Amino acid sequence: MPRLSRFPLQALNFALFMLLVWYFSAAPPYRLLMPGQAVVTVAFAHAGERSEPCRTLSAEELAALPPNMRTPMECPRERSPVSVDLLIDAEPVIDEVLTAPGLYNDLGVDFYRSATVRAGEHRLVIHMNDNVRVEGPTHVHEETVTLKPSQRLVINFNSDTGKFFIQ
Repeated sequence: MPRLSRFPLQALNFALFMLLVWYFSAAPPYRLLMPGQAVVTVAFAHAGERSEPCRTLSAEELAALPPNMRTPMECPRERSPVSVDLLIDAEPVIDEVLTAPGLYNDLGVDFYRSATVRAGEHRLVIHMNDNVRVEGPTHVHEETVTLKPSQRLVINFNSDTGKFFIQ
């Protein structure tokens, strides 16, 4: 037969635990943003251009290959690194270079970075270079936006059109 003194002590332990959970769920105030701040997020998935262009194999090169490997074009798998620069009011906020993941560096990169800024009007300039054979940015977007306090502005990239857009 269980001892009767065990049940009140068990109820007391549960009550103390629930009191702690209740306190920490509401009491210490947590603010993700200070008043008057907003967030600018750059988020996209994109595969850079091939690091080297495809080339047509000559007849001699094709003849040297086994029959099951004879394709007229040879395309390297490796992708270019993707560099992203975000300037807000001519101040650099994000400046990163991402190498393509994968065993042969042949997959697309997933990019997600955020920056906290004050609310108000800002000039956004984003540059992206996804081709190592080209100097400077291959994609550029400039826009003036007005951010409200606690607003999250998302800058995305459409790989099909090759253009940035703001949501």
